[in-house]
Amino acid sequence: MSTVAGLSELFPSASSTQAIKNSPSELGQDDFMTLLVTQLENQDPTKPMDNLQFISQLAQFGTVTGIQELQEGFNGLSSALYSGQALQAAGLVGREVVTGSNLALLEQGENVSATVELPENATSMTLYVQDMSGRLVYSRAMGGASAGNLNLSWDGLDVEGSELPPGQYRLSAEAYINGQNQALTVNAHHRIDSVTIGGDGAGVLLNLADGSQVESSQVKSFL
Repeated sequence: MSTVAGLSELFPSASSTQAIKNSPSELGQDDFMTLLVTQLENQDPTKPMDNLQFISQLAQFGTVTGIQELQEGFNGLSSALYSGQALQAAGLVGREVVTGSNLALLEQGENVSATVELPENATSMTLYVQDMSGRLVYSRAMGGASAGNLNLSWDGLDVEGSELPPGQYRLSAEAYINGQNQALTVNAHHRIDSVTIGGDGAGVLLNLADGSQVESSQVKSFL
């Protein structure tokens, strides 16, 4: 029938002379149209394909194609976000962060810095430094201070002015508030030596100078 024989002209991309470029395991748009035109050309004239069935097949293929294109779009977006995250993370190397730890790393010739959280105005305040055995190696009494976050520094010397060996030290502090001594929260500052981009949505992991690792979401502040 002339009407059926002319279907290949309506769908030029489905021409039998066009090579199928997809892999054997994939059915592309050209492949689908080739099969559909072949089906129409070889159908029983006494039992032609129902129009609704024809439209249904086209709609099903359109849905599958749309999902595939959407998936490709999401993959591209994921790659772009990953690249942007990596670039931002690389810019953090060398900076210091405030975490929830009061363990500080003393390096040769360097000072130790920390942030003390003062809930109320204090008449006086004292900073304490202990080595990892719990021995008090340094203390310093300070004057009054207003409520807020205070940045303190320790030069790595003991109470006699001698230089202490590099390593980890525990920082603590107390303040005299409203006639009573009150323990304060001390957060040591840590330098970021490198970063690791976690897979499967793990986010950015910060590798600190003391050998510990912390997620960027757990950092209180970047300095």
